[in-house]
Amino acid sequence: MRTFRACVSAVLLMAAVACAHSGAWVPEDYSSTIDKFKSSEQVQPFFQDSYGYAVLPLIGKGGLGVGGAYGSGQVYQGGKVTGLTKLIKLSFGFQAGGQGFSEIIFFKDKRAYDEFTTGEFAFDATASAVAITAGAQVQVGTKGASAGASAGPKSGEQVALGYHKGMAVFTQAVGGLMYEAAIGGQKFSFQPLK
Repeated sequence: MRTFRACVSAVLLMAAVACAHSGAWVPEDYSSTIDKFKSSEQVQPFFQDSYGYAVLPLIGKGGLGVGGAYGSGQVYQGGKVTGLTKLIKLSFGFQAGGQGFSEIIFFKDKRAYDEFTTGEFAFDATASAVAITAGAQVQVGTKGASAGASAGPKSGEQVALGYHKGMAVFTQAVGGLMYEAAIGGQKFSFQPLK
């Protein structure tokens, strides 16, 4: 019971931190995270043909029965920062552990970019992305449904990945261990650069 209360408290704390940001915001240098994604052969083409992308350099995720995730990042269009994005996720179901990961979301066109930057955007529970450096697969995730292909990043296999509903999502593990069979989607907020 104590563990359950601790997990619920941690999730509520993450939600409070997510809602607490106010005031002026200054863009940060995320070039090291972007360079890590650019080093993946599967991800490189998306940098060349996307309208824009969102980068979240560190998302913390944890849970035991009840879980959550939180992270913040920046949205880019034409290579320039256009705003701040925050991710929050609450999940329920069988899950135990914690992990940290980076995430990048590519927008194929202006429509997809506009959909993400409306202020409130959410992926449903079927949208997912798996670590491209530590895992043995790459999976593209999108709103509504997921489409994907699998191959290890160093396997030598060529994988034809594409956008689904105008978006493609990739994650890269930073650390931790987590087993999850939970439901729930990532929800994003967007604050334009002023």
